[in-house]
Amino acid sequence: MTKLILVRHGQTVWNKLGKYQGQADIELSEEGRKQAAMLADNFPIEKVDAIYSSPLIRAKETAEAIGAAFSLPVETCPEFCEISFGKWEGLTYDEIHAQWPKEHDLLFNRPDLLTCPEGEGFSQVQKRAAGKMEALIKENPDKTLVIAAHGGVIRTLLCHALGMPLKNMWRIRQDNTAVNLVSAYNEGLIVELMNSTVHLSNSNLDMNINNWVKKS
Repeated sequence: MTKLILVRHGQTVWNKLGKYQGQADIELSEEGRKQAAMLADNFPIEKVDAIYSSPLIRAKETAEAIGAAFSLPVETCPEFCEISFGKWEGLTYDEIHAQWPKEHDLLFNRPDLLTCPEGEGFSQVQKRAAGKMEALIKENPDKTLVIAAHGGVIRTLLCHALGMPLKNMWRIRQDNTAVNLVSAYNEGLIVELMNSTVHLSNSNLDMNINNWVKKS
């Protein structure tokens, strides 16, 4: 059984400003670095075998904080990069909606059908990210892996794991440094926890996490 810990990056300045980041390489804010440090200090799993990350700095910084706690290097994987929002990157919700109202409505109502202007669609993101996740599972039997990525990417991975239509991806919340737990059993995936931010209140996760760790 391979165990996956999917982690969203910490807060960035653009998160606070409501700007669409996509593949713009925006670093963590001071608050984001604090969140990453709190996650590393209160990580819900005692043993980690490998850490993978999107190459974008906000995810990599978050992964490196976890890596420092476990004395593990971080391997970057371009497949876990956030969606390319194309012309939307650096713009706010209102700015995008004013110029591309139909496409912007599609983003929230049918993200599975969207292709961002001069960018990607979430179907493309899911294909590359889920393909890489499945490859890592096969390459790391009975290991515990951390994947640090982005809200959009992780939502597509959770939809894949749940067998849930991608059009419903926004029903899954992903806060900054949210922890999600997924177990792989005989080529099947089970989601055991989503969007936990207990570490931000300096609390430990409950005994269900310990049970998850001890399963064999």
